[in-house]
Order: sequence, then C-alpha cells, then structure tokens
Amino acid sequence: MNRSGVVDLPLHGGSAPYWLVKRMKSLAHAIFELMVDEYGVNGVVERLADPLWFQSLSCVLAYDWHSSGTTTVVCGVLKSVIEPEEFGIGIAGGKGKRSLNTLSDIEEIGTKLGLSDARIEELKYVSRISARVDNACIQDGYQLYHHSMIITEKGEWAVIQQGMNPGNRYARRYHWLSSAVKTYEEEPHRGIVGFAHNHVLNMTARDSRECRDVSLDLVKGRELKRLYQELESDIRLKMRDRGQRTLFNFNASEKDDKSVSLHVLRLPRRVNWDALRTAYENQPSNFEELIAIRGVGPATVRALALIAELIYGTKPSWRDPVKFSFAFGGKDGVPYPVDRHRMDETTEILRAVMREAKTRCQGRHGYWRLG
Repeated sequence: MNRSGVVDLPLHGGSAPYWLVKRMKSLAHAIFELMVDEYGVNGVVERLADPLWFQSLSCVLAYDWHSSGTTTVVCGVLKSVIEPEEFGIGIAGGKGKRSLNTLSDIEEIGTKLGLSDARIEELKYVSRISARVDNACIQDGYQLYHHSMIITEKGEWAVIQQGMNPGNRYARRYHWLSSAVKTYEEEPHRGIVGFAHNHVLNMTARDSRECRDVSLDLVKGRELKRLYQELESDIRLKMRDRGQRTLFNFNASEKDDKSVSLHVLRLPRRVNWDALRTAYENQPSNFEELIAIRGVGPATVRALALIAELIYGTKPSWRDPVKFSFAFGGKDGVPYPVDRHRMDETTEILRAVMREAKTRCQGRHGYWRLG
C-alpha cells in the first residue's frame, strides 16, 4: 500500500531539553540495535529515507510532530548514538556549520566501514550533487541549512536535507535513497515533505525533460554574448506591455494576470556568465554535469529555463514536488506531554530483548543478528 500525505514543518526556535535528548538517545540506540538486527543496514537506510517513516520516528522518540526541529534534532541524536563500528552505519554532516564537515565525515566513516577510496569519492559526489539539485533545480524558496548523509558498510546511502523559508517561517525536508535514484536530474527523490506551494520551478520533473535538453543545448551550442542579446531582444518584442513580473518573482500567483504565460521577465543580474563559459568549454554531456559545474546555481538554471521557454517553447514544470504516530507524547505537549516513565521503561524492554538475544546468538560483522 502506498503511503502519502503532507507534513508541515514550521520553523521553531530554541533547543530540545536535556532530559528529553538523553532519553531520545537511549531509546534511539535500542530501536536501531533491533532494526539492524532485524532488517540489516540497507533496511535501516531505506526506512530513514522514507519521509513518513522518519516523521513517525520523531514522534516515537517523543520529540515533535511537525516542527523544523524534527529533522535537525532527530538526525543529531542518531549521529551521536549510531557508531559505524557497532552498527555498520555512519551519519555524516548535520545542521548549519556541521553540514560543512560532511565531506570529512564521509572520509572518516568510509575508513571505519572499510570502503574503498573510489567509493568514498563517489559518496562525496553524491553529497554535493544532491545539495545542488535541491538548491538549484527545485526552486521553491527554501535555502538549505541542514544536510545529513547516512552511509552503510555496503556503500549504500540516504540523504536527508532541509531548507528554510524565512518569509513564511516554514521548513522543507528532502529525502534521497541510493537504490531509488536512477538519475540525479529527473525525479531522484524518495520524497519531499513540507508546506505545498502553487508555483515551484521544478527542473527535475519528467515534464521538464525537454526544457532541460534545450537548456543544455543552449549552453553547448551558442555564443554567450549572442545568447544574452537574443534573450533581451525577444523579451522586448514578445513581452512588451504585458505586465510581466521580474525573474525574482517567479513563484508569484498567476491569478493576478490570466494572460501571463511565463513567470519571469528579466535575466537576473547575478547570472554567473563565467560558469556558463566554463560549461561551454567543457561541453557537459547531460544536465547533471551542467549543474555540477561550480557557479551554476539557481539564477543560471532559471535563466536557461526562461530562454528555453521564451524562445523555443519548451516549458519547465511549475508543479511543486512536495508527501505521522505517537508513542510517548511530544515535546510541545501534542498530543499529550511526554510520558517519561513509559519512555524509560520501553527503552529498558528493548535493551533486555537484545541482551537475551545476544546470549543465544553469535555476533557477526560487529553487531548481533537474531536467529
């Protein structure tokens, strides 16, 4: 049965209380010890990459049912208790400045898990390209500030990253899973959760395939100066007196002007023409290689999409790609205050189950499996 829905993630300030985080860590360790034993490392990663399962995990750990901290606090708790040598899984990155350490975390985890140098470099690329896609190809107004990557001893991975929109005070979480990614440029996500919007430039959509192809052809086959001049000329000729908005207002509602077929008008001043020149010189073979070029960011991708639609009629998708359970209550008292005694009691039960299992089973690969 397919599970779907929408989860709102309003931005909440402050921090989780110590007494709760301490219990979250103990319970999370017991839960994941059982899960690795029952499902193996790949089964655990598959569940973490499921947006709704992750949301339920936050509720089971008694943190919160829908705040932005659901992502940052739960990922932080898991990173602190899931040791690669014990579980066969490691978690890289984190919130804010910790996300800047993702690549070095990947190296450390890869070494502990015995992954090859080539595989570690591949994982670094995954970290970079997933952030590029969610920042430049899905332009929904959410700036990434949290990036966690879960890596297994078998080289499988999941990415959980989150962006914030200071304007509407909401966050949005993006989930990736290695086994579900056929290509990084077209619908690569396992799921995206957050507050839905009417207009989002989604260059990863299947409906944007032709627009991606034309954008790539534009970069590979035209002189940049001529491209810029042609764009400015066509805008003046085709969009004169149509009340069109600027490119920065690309997500404004069309209800104000039913005759407007495009969401943009002017090329943004911050387009990195040096990056486009580099792309022209390198001749990328696909859209993924294009967005992987340093300097090709949201404005450049949006400008190319504008040119492709305005001049060649290849329209990108503007449809937002955006998909719960309590065991012990929630931090904010929703649906009821955290039952500390029951949370501690359940943690001890899970630990007792594992202790009993370990007396009957032989350990393998650094952790125990039930017979």
